[in-house]
Amino acid sequence: MTTVLVVDDSATDRRLAGGLLERRLNWATLYAANGREALKQIELHLPDIVVTDLTMPDMNGLDLVRAMKKDFPLIPVILMTAKGSEEIAVEALQVGAASYVPKRQLALELAQIVERVLSVAREEQSHARILNRLTHSTQRFTLENDLTLALSLVSYLREAVTQLRFCDDTERLRLCIALEEALINAYYHGNLEISSDLRETDYKAYYELARQRVNEHPYKDRKIHVEMRMTREEAAFIVRDEGPGFDPGLVRNPIDPENLDRPCGRGILLMQTFMDEVRFNPQGNEVTMIKRPAAVPSSEPAFREVS
Repeated sequence: MTTVLVVDDSATDRRLAGGLLERRLNWATLYAANGREALKQIELHLPDIVVTDLTMPDMNGLDLVRAMKKDFPLIPVILMTAKGSEEIAVEALQVGAASYVPKRQLALELAQIVERVLSVAREEQSHARILNRLTHSTQRFTLENDLTLALSLVSYLREAVTQLRFCDDTERLRLCIALEEALINAYYHGNLEISSDLRETDYKAYYELARQRVNEHPYKDRKIHVEMRMTREEAAFIVRDEGPGFDPGLVRNPIDPENLDRPCGRGILLMQTFMDEVRFNPQGNEVTMIKRPAAVPSSEPAFREVS
């Protein structure tokens, strides 16, 4: 059975998060009140995934992420963020966390995000030993606007990253999550033209509109175009949709801590944090993400238009 470790100094919040995962995913749940207790639990039980608060006594969430990246790099960590913890959360994402969920959105999003991250992590672990002497690769894909097909492409491209021994296990997981977020954005915001503001104000209406538009013209006929160019020195992933695009200059700054608690913008934040360079074309329907091995994370990830 899948085991999740929930770390929070608030007993109420611990039980809330753990109960959501137990009920919706039927997972076994372990608990810890701070980072030090969490590391002891990990040593004893080796959970599949860790969900942690950030602000805790005796060892906070940021320090826990750092310790796990060093000693347990294959176990993904998801942050639970609250008002006042935004700057710590940004730093935790930069040093190793896989994703985050605002505490006010736990009931709606925790199970979905945890399940998605764990799925990527398990695929990563199962293919970690599959390596060969490939030195460079260029591949292009044209996909129907099918989210399942797009997410399957992430698994396929992970193989290429693994084969090139491009980066370590933690960074490979984070690269795949960034690519997944770009594809999700292309699907919902690009080809289906659904605003992230709707998701913030009416979660059910957002997904209901998506279900409607996948069967309507012109949305259902649009494609997602993906290109990967990779050597041992650099990997470039280009994702383009066939929607009308957007003005990248109007996007809220996703690395501003004030925006971290908003559901919209999480994809761009994760892309910027996990990649070394992120560029949008002027039309706003294509993103280029570049990853270099052993790169030192920047305090302000690159975010600019393609000239």
